[in-house]
Amino acid sequence: MFTNSRLYSIVFNKCPRCHQGDFFVTNTAFSRHFDKMHDHCPHCGLNFTPEPGFYWASMFVSYAFFTIWTLATFFVAVLWLNIELEYYLMGLLPTLVLLTPYFFRMARRTWLTIFVRPERHRVSLPNEQV
Repeated sequence: MFTNSRLYSIVFNKCPRCHQGDFFVTNTAFSRHFDKMHDHCPHCGLNFTPEPGFYWASMFVSYAFFTIWTLATFFVAVLWLNIELEYYLMGLLPTLVLLTPYFFRMARRTWLTIFVRPERHRVSLPNEQV
């Protein structure tokens, strides 16, 4: 995966502008303080909270992640593997609870990435004078 792409910063907990600084304080979503964010990017200084209530709309992104997860697992488990619906639902509920911190973090990174333009590093040619 390209290290200067928006998808890279969403998946790997990186700043959406410089793709180097960490977005959340911890690298794992499964820790006690999974929701602690840096105020600014440690590398480029991007403000991770542009305005109060900015991340309120990221709950809709999180809802989309849960919907995609539920539909994908339904098609695989029930329609493809022929698992009974009751067993599928009993297995689905714990996975939704376990994936909540991960989807929370990914939704916030996705929401900020929509509004931040990534840095484009200019590549200079060998004979070019700066």
